[in-house]
Amino acid sequence: MTSDANNGMMMTANPTVRWRWMLAASIVAVAFGLLTLKEGGTVLFGDPQARAAAGQVVPFVLWFNFAAGFAYLAAGVGLWMQRRWALWLAVSIAASTALVFAAFGVHVLGGGAHETRTAVAMTLRTLVWAALAAVAWRALAPHRA
Repeated sequence: MTSDANNGMMMTANPTVRWRWMLAASIVAVAFGLLTLKEGGTVLFGDPQARAAAGQVVPFVLWFNFAAGFAYLAAGVGLWMQRRWALWLAVSIAASTALVFAAFGVHVLGGGAHETRTAVAMTLRTLVWAALAAVAWRALAPHRA
């Protein structure tokens, strides 16, 4: 690793190391996307027992997460291919997830019905996508010399 004196950011000097981080990030993104689509799809489109097992879902959070699952897959493919647009997609996913999480917090503070596991899941989603965006940033962002 070498340090960029202009901004204090550490950059990966070895392309093999960068590729391994991007490979790991892409696998996490695709796995997260597949799990999100399966779980969200089961609640949204499954039988009444599946919906009942989900408990007090918050519809806007459920729909956002389900739709985001498709973006997770796209980001995972883009990260695998080391495309710069995947960096911006990962940043957008992280930011939009944080915003929906904040809206969920407002819903909860306003006395809205919810499940505690939704707060846990949204915390995990926000942290995972912040980490994936950081990995993508280090590997794909244009750096000044």
